[in-house]
Amino acid sequence: MTFFSVTSYSQEDQSAGLLQLSGIVVSGDSLTPVPFTSIMIKGSSRGTICDYFGFFSLVVKENDTIQFSSVGYRNNDFVVPDTLENNRYSIIQLLQKDTIVLSQQIVYPWPSKEQFKQAFLTLDAPTTDYDRAFENMTREDVRLAIQGVPMSAQGNYNYVVQKEYSRLYNLGSLPQISLMNPLAWAQFIQAWKNGDFKSNK
Repeated sequence: MTFFSVTSYSQEDQSAGLLQLSGIVVSGDSLTPVPFTSIMIKGSSRGTICDYFGFFSLVVKENDTIQFSSVGYRNNDFVVPDTLENNRYSIIQLLQKDTIVLSQQIVYPWPSKEQFKQAFLTLDAPTTDYDRAFENMTREDVRLAIQGVPMSAQGNYNYVVQKEYSRLYNLGSLPQISLMNPLAWAQFIQAWKNGDFKSNK
């Protein structure tokens, strides 16, 4: 749908047979500008595009068919009238939104299953240093490595703070038995392995 209005132009330019077609392209449902719409004169290589605000201006002739096209909208044609009395013509061109449904396309990297099988079997998967190190790190090796790593500064700080908190909490009373203290259990087991509880007799 096109709305138009005619403004005055000089009689001398009218005799040349050319018209100055100007206007704005808007969406048919919201009347918002459709920026960068392509505008072409059918049967020729002449045309223009709208700016960001949907405005355009183009020199045309009478009876020219102007095609408006934009991605996501239906194409719309406008025929320049041949009964104009002026050489300057303004329009408001409406474009209706369009939904394009594309057919399903399945892309395969190999033309057939046989070629895929051959490529898979001949694949030389690179083994990086990280993969080799991961294979060499068994659970026993990891456990021994963790035992040999000293406690971090944050771990030492947490231990000292917890110990000081327990001292202040038990101040003036009998100390609690550390049955649920994992550090106490670790120290007990280590002392037992070292034979600290064996009798000297």
